[in-house]
Amino acid sequence: MAAELSTLCYIEQYGKYLMLHRTKKENDVNKDKWIGPGGHFEPDESPEECLVREVFEETGMTLTDYRFRGIVTFVSGSGITEYMHLFTASCPLPEGAPLPECDEGVLEWVSIEDVWDLNIWEGDKIFFRLLDENAPFFSLKLVYDGKDGLVSASLNGDPLELFDIVDQEGNPTGVVKERGVAHRDGSRHTTVHMWIVRPNRKSGWDVLLQRRSYHKESHPGLLDISSAGHIEHGSKPLDAALRELHEELGIEARPEELRYFGTWDIQFDGAFNGFPYHDSELSYEYIYDQPVDIDSLKLQESEVDSVLWIDFQECLDRVRSGELENCLYEGELLLLENALKKQQV
Repeated sequence: MAAELSTLCYIEQYGKYLMLHRTKKENDVNKDKWIGPGGHFEPDESPEECLVREVFEETGMTLTDYRFRGIVTFVSGSGITEYMHLFTASCPLPEGAPLPECDEGVLEWVSIEDVWDLNIWEGDKIFFRLLDENAPFFSLKLVYDGKDGLVSASLNGDPLELFDIVDQEGNPTGVVKERGVAHRDGSRHTTVHMWIVRPNRKSGWDVLLQRRSYHKESHPGLLDISSAGHIEHGSKPLDAALRELHEELGIEARPEELRYFGTWDIQFDGAFNGFPYHDSELSYEYIYDQPVDIDSLKLQESEVDSVLWIDFQECLDRVRSGELENCLYEGELLLLENALKKQQV
């Protein structure tokens, strides 16, 4: 196996990172990308020795205040694995000091928020998110397809969720993003919503609502759709729907028992835990009307706190009046209502 050792450093000054636009070398895996200063180990160097040397060679700065943040295992997909030792550092120069010429490319101070809009590796956005969140020392593995396509990612040995980014019509764009990154930059992705219903003698239908776990990053403790989840990279909506019903509620549904009735657009802008949260989703909607005994459900503790049946019209009225502690959308409920009326015909 061909393996390489390297350092990568993001030097900060007044809310900006020192970025290097790699434009000058033709045979450069980072050609036209924006990254931080850094480079490969020389024989017998420690990560810190390599860091200080490479930063001085590329920027003329002698670092004295730096922090080892993590190791990034970069699998290129073209036969090379690189173990990048990731650092952040304080700039030792006064603000406005001129930046030197660099034989790797062009150095430029860029606002930390604006870094996300540069031509950077998709996986780099994951460690930028971790740096922003001041995550403890981490091991991040990023696997690519031999080009720019992110294939898989894991953090401290645990797989991270990856989403296919879609256009306004739901067609895949070819871009794959990690869940936290997609919610940070508002990239449009896909989900599935499953509405569990049963007939009643009041409005015609009861709907099963779940109370979201109080540990969820978004809308903790609020009443929500019976079951829902993201469609992971490479998966199909129906497969995701069946998986989520099983994982969240313990329901072993068959494909023919789920009735698709349309899509719903979700746009939400806010903040969770002090960080931006921009959710842009296209949801595939399904009805499940098979008998369900809620006392026999196996709730996924990390996702679902509890479930309850509620008359559909009562649910809709209480959502409209604001009496129900929920994260439901009136328009989505009306879409469901229309589908249920057609089902009664």
